[in-house]
Amino acid sequence: MNWMRIAAVVGFTGVTLGAFGAHGLESVLSVGERSEWWGTAVDYHMWHALALLGVGWMVERTGRGGAAGWCFLLGVTVFSGTLYGLGLGGPRWLGAITPLGGVLLLSGWVCLGLGARATATSADG
Repeated sequence: MNWMRIAAVVGFTGVTLGAFGAHGLESVLSVGERSEWWGTAVDYHMWHALALLGVGWMVERTGRGGAAGWCFLLGVTVFSGTLYGLGLGGPRWLGAITPLGGVLLLSGWVCLGLGARATATSADG
């Protein structure tokens, strides 16, 4: 898996969706709840695009971190994806799925930390 390329795609889509929300969906994302959902989705989308760059760097140098990458990728898809859906007026039950994406994002950070720890331990050994 080329995590640097995936990070580039995730970052590109995050910027695109942020711009689309700001300029193309003004009538749909009126000030309020929908706008807040969209903004939160873009924020987490972009932060985790950067995290995926870190995963790519780690995997290239150590061979570790792939689990973190999968968690981040799936987490962005579920977390941000459901919030984008809510922002567009999708069914409210999407909100029940959003926390699963959050758990995946948290799991990604745990996996990244464990991978970094294992790398540091093997380098010290």
